[in-house]
Amino acid sequence: MKFFISIRMLIFAFKNFEITMETTLNEAKKQYASDMHTCEHILNQTMVRMFDCGRSVNAHIERKKSKCDYLLNEVPTEAQISVIISRVNEVIDSNLPVFEVLMSREEAAKIADLSKLPAEATDTLRVIRVGEYDACACIGQHVDSTSELGRFEIISHDFENGRWRVRFRLV
Repeated sequence: MKFFISIRMLIFAFKNFEITMETTLNEAKKQYASDMHTCEHILNQTMVRMFDCGRSVNAHIERKKSKCDYLLNEVPTEAQISVIISRVNEVIDSNLPVFEVLMSREEAAKIADLSKLPAEATDTLRVIRVGEYDACACIGQHVDSTSELGRFEIISHDFENGRWRVRFRLV
């Protein structure tokens, strides 16, 4: 009985205190088109799952069209490219929530690749989740749901010296 009262007293005490925490995060260097940038996350995870190649080594994200570069041993076949398009659109059609979670580097390393993290990144990271499909430390702008994205299309692609460049858009 005494233990029960002590717990109730603790709960009451905590309800009367406001705990605030201040965290400084790195700011985005560029204002991305949030829909295209979110689509980049989905494309990256699709490439990781299909080719085990890692996320894009270079990306240029713009409102009308964007491009990503992936390091691959060989150029994807037309059948594989069709599967990429299909899988990205399946994720988009799944109406997944897109949200941020603040976490320590240690926690983030368990669910996201931090190899591209800049040296000046803070100890608290902003991890963007696309449902359970993708998790990535990111400071860019994103939509709230994949339902806000249009249809994903690959406009063109080329392969040179182990680098596959894919140009895409949302329609």
